[in-house]
Amino acid sequence: MLTAITGINWGDEGKGRMVDLLSETYDIVVRYQGGNNAGHTVVNARGKFILNLLPSGILRDDVVNVMGNGMVIDLEHLVHEIEKLRAGGIAISPANLKISDRAVICMPYHKLLDCYEEDRLADAKYGSTRRGIAPVYGDKYMKKGIRMGDLFHPASLKKRVEELTAFKNLTIVGVYGKEPVKAEDMWAWLCEFGDVLKPYICDAGLYLDAAAKSGKNIMFEAQLGALRDIDFGIYPFTSSSNVIGAYAPVGAGIPNHKIDLNIGIMKAYSSCVGEGPFTCELFGKEAEELRKAGGECGAATGRPRRVGPFDVVASRYGCRTQGADEIALTKLDILDTLENIPVTVAYELDGKQITEFPYGDALEIAKPVNISMKGWKKDLSGCRKKEDLPKEAADYIAFIEKSVGVKIKYVSVGAERDAYIVL
Repeated sequence: MLTAITGINWGDEGKGRMVDLLSETYDIVVRYQGGNNAGHTVVNARGKFILNLLPSGILRDDVVNVMGNGMVIDLEHLVHEIEKLRAGGIAISPANLKISDRAVICMPYHKLLDCYEEDRLADAKYGSTRRGIAPVYGDKYMKKGIRMGDLFHPASLKKRVEELTAFKNLTIVGVYGKEPVKAEDMWAWLCEFGDVLKPYICDAGLYLDAAAKSGKNIMFEAQLGALRDIDFGIYPFTSSSNVIGAYAPVGAGIPNHKIDLNIGIMKAYSSCVGEGPFTCELFGKEAEELRKAGGECGAATGRPRRVGPFDVVASRYGCRTQGADEIALTKLDILDTLENIPVTVAYELDGKQITEFPYGDALEIAKPVNISMKGWKKDLSGCRKKEDLPKEAADYIAFIEKSVGVKIKYVSVGAERDAYIVL
């Protein structure tokens, strides 16, 4: 079984929590895109963990975790992330962590360029996490990247570092007027952190192909959500990679295989980190109360998330784009205290109501069309089966399910591993 766990909206839907939960029946978990520009927060019996680069299956002792060729990897960040997890009692070794030799390395100059450009853009910035993601993906497609496997060829790699550093300084000095970076510093950084990670680097595609053919259950973990996809998201306020489930086998290293099941993750309300159009957004006291109740701060950046009602228009589009077969609805319990629950069911654009997600600049001027549903005013955290849910909560789930056109199978009612309902 090959299963993709994908985000339906703007990211931060709770994918890490669901991967941690569902990976119990899987042999392998694969991250297939992105870098340390987003985080997955997981709470289990061992404590609370924030993962930026490592697959969420790393928290299970019997699961093998793979970082695929579609990822961009900050070596320094990964080394520190591994150290932090080990300090928390998580065992990590080449037996349970494998890194694709084709994954691209996010260099220190990528982070510098990311920061310089965001500073230059000022109020017109894209909302980058300033972790070098756009510059490193740009280099990947300009064929100026350094890949994990290059660490095993020091002579040619050292020469390449010198050439690439000179190339980057043309921009750092000539465009931004900053001090040039030194090739020897880049080389020292690669050696210091690359040497630590060498034992984990392998032909991940070969490993996964053999595993799939032998009948292993493989889960593909996405970062962010459909509305941050480089092709289908709210461009240019997107990530720099393909987050959609269709890309999972490619970014994992096994394009010869197909996904059997795509589980889409979406919250019972909306949240968004960073810049860009967010039609359903709430403001003022109402927004602050929802933000506080949901603990809505970015796991990677710490930035307060923008929040709003559940957005039917955006979620239906996300389900279609992801090809979701079933849905896991998270954070339903956050709505426990609301007397009435707003839902965005359409957008108003140029005096007309639309129900299909619009393109580009139309999103900047679209206004939300909201309805109100009756709240349940009860604590859902102890619910473990459908019959435990108040009628109003069951009605809310049924309304969302019908609105997006995809079956809701899982409902999360708390951060703990066992706080969920299977419908």
